[in-house]
Amino acid sequence: MSLIDSLRVLGAMSRVTAPSLVDLVRGSLDRQTVDERVRWFGRRVVDVLDIQLTVRGAELVPPDRAYVYMSNHQSHLDIPMLYAALPSRTIRMLAKKELFQIPLWGRGLRAAEFIEVDRSNHLRAVQSIEYAARLIRDDVSIYLAPEGTRSRDGQIGKLKKGGFHLAADTHTPIVPVAISGTMEILPRGARVMQTGKPVTVTIGAPISVDGRDLPGLMQEVETFFRTHVHA
Repeated sequence: MSLIDSLRVLGAMSRVTAPSLVDLVRGSLDRQTVDERVRWFGRRVVDVLDIQLTVRGAELVPPDRAYVYMSNHQSHLDIPMLYAALPSRTIRMLAKKELFQIPLWGRGLRAAEFIEVDRSNHLRAVQSIEYAARLIRDDVSIYLAPEGTRSRDGQIGKLKKGGFHLAADTHTPIVPVAISGTMEILPRGARVMQTGKPVTVTIGAPISVDGRDLPGLMQEVETFFRTHVHA
């Protein structure tokens, strides 16, 4: 384990957040700039932690429209790995409210169009989904983890319906993504990250939601996870 490398990752977070807050105050924070910074952050985390990142299937996703990306959830490191791996230019993520409560970091997330989800408040949860739908209509792809929380043992948990409703209601294809290896770097409850570990991101072909029933979509995504995630 490397405390120094963990601190370097936090430093990279600051290098993304601080200029975004400055731009916010100046009224000059634009979507393209956010895209560039979050992708830089993903690549920086890979470099700092010496992650052996393998990406499969990116060529299956034409980057000419918005998608709803869905992945399994192993670690807080899933997000930078996805920004380093996914092919869409603009992606914003649904994240639970706790991340938005981090001083300065939370304000930067909101300014950058990330979507806060408060599952304990139904009205706010509905508003979050409505906001995500507006972003999709503006050609922004959305990422979410339908399990809703990080796995404790690498196994796939029960999928929640919210993201599937979002995709169906906006007629947006779902792209399933399987992440393996991030739990070995930063498992749930850990604060210090390990280095030199392999991570595999497997991206599936877009799944059309038109004419599909919700249980069938959920089963197809869950099957993709179980097929491609190595616990």
